[in-house]
Amino acid sequence: MLKRLYSSAAAAAATVAATFATSATSAHPFRVAVVGSGPAGFYAAYRLLERLPQASVDIYEALPVPFGLARFGVAPDHPEVKNCQDKFTEVAETQPTRLRFVGNTAVGRDVSLPNLVNAYNSVLFAYGAAHEQSLGVPGEQLPGVYSARQFVGWYNGLPSQAGLNPPLENAEVVTVIGNGNVALDVARVLLCDPETRLKATDITEEAYEVLKRSRVRHVRVIGRRGLLQSAFTTKEIRELVNEPGVTMLPLHERYIAPYRALIPKLGRVQKRMMQVIEKASNAYDPTVPAAKTFSLEYLLSPKEFFPGTTPGLLSATECRINVLQQDDLTAPARAVVTNETVVLPNELVFKSIGYKAEPLLGMDSLGIAFDEIRGVVPNELGRVLVKTPHNGKNEASTPSKSLYVTGWVKTGPTGVIASTMREAFEVADLMVDDVLSGTANTDIKPGYAGVVSEIEASTHPVSWAEWKAIDQAEAARGAEIGKPRVKFQSVSDMLDVLGIKS
Repeated sequence: MLKRLYSSAAAAAATVAATFATSATSAHPFRVAVVGSGPAGFYAAYRLLERLPQASVDIYEALPVPFGLARFGVAPDHPEVKNCQDKFTEVAETQPTRLRFVGNTAVGRDVSLPNLVNAYNSVLFAYGAAHEQSLGVPGEQLPGVYSARQFVGWYNGLPSQAGLNPPLENAEVVTVIGNGNVALDVARVLLCDPETRLKATDITEEAYEVLKRSRVRHVRVIGRRGLLQSAFTTKEIRELVNEPGVTMLPLHERYIAPYRALIPKLGRVQKRMMQVIEKASNAYDPTVPAAKTFSLEYLLSPKEFFPGTTPGLLSATECRINVLQQDDLTAPARAVVTNETVVLPNELVFKSIGYKAEPLLGMDSLGIAFDEIRGVVPNELGRVLVKTPHNGKNEASTPSKSLYVTGWVKTGPTGVIASTMREAFEVADLMVDDVLSGTANTDIKPGYAGVVSEIEASTHPVSWAEWKAIDQAEAARGAEIGKPRVKFQSVSDMLDVLGIKS
């Protein structure tokens, strides 16, 4: 599918190039700053470079290394999902005069957002959702309660999570709150045999050693709504139920009974998922000892976490029991909290309830009223909504023709890399339309030259060539122990490769 989309983009490029060249736009570069080097940012940059022959794109990244969620958010035993990094590398290395990587440079810290906007014809926000949602219940800040974002970042080498080291060697029962794909990644990593599943991957050595010492024997995955509202995909649940040495405990009848008669009426995707779950549930044999187990549990909303007697561990999670309100299969299902509760014994909890973005420093001065509730930049089809004076006193939001947004900071934390690519292409096409229609600002802009002195006064901006030096050093470290790479887990270690003291 990715190849088909790439081909269609390339096929359209020649026609669009001619249109661009004969348009009213002058021959100087159309300069675009992309804030964020994850899949959304790179896919948008790729599309812009394909469709606008005069586009010059600079990608700004707070870390010295690129690729965002593809590097730090994908489970290490899913290397095929990380293959998009190969495409991003190809784009960067085949367009060296038109695509610049500016790493180790945080917009709002090392370069002010208003200055960046003034230096470019267009700015595209693609910095993702790097913060976790909160449950807002008592005990959430206790040691022993972790977010999936922390855990996933830790085993993937995200510098901010280095040293997390959850006490898995002291825990036997874990509760994962949420039932999306990330929740199942967490469950699978906790339950798998690290030596066979993870040793040869790019998981950090620190995480690998902690997981080898783990005593976790049961993982409970809970959701606030019903079985049919599970957010994981069939592929993910099939992988977990087929994990060697791991057994799924029988699904409680109250979870599946309401849907059993409806399975033939379900759509193909939901029907497959239900069949995988029911087959695994029915296969449980209580006479066969199970070394490690997991369970899917539903209609539960955490009410409070309780500390254990051992430092760093919990004793239990109290949950409210929900009832599901749904008129029919096509209507949205709503979980209604009751006064009934249940106490679930567990030593550790991992919250996988979603990510959220936060505003960049300086957005308010540009008239961008960041949506704190949804955690997104307000927009209309990808054009950022900017507040402007209206009738002298009130403010009206209008779509900008120089500020754009894509990825999770536009949509919220939904979708996978393939859907992120499609959405990034759509926003890039919108930017192209604004150029070709003459509504975009096509004045001569300095781009990177207009902000480089400000950046260098604050930090060392890491170039693509310098990232490749870090990349090669990681690969060399990995080759010594049979891994694709051993990631540097701190910014200072990354910069040390370049001979730069942070």
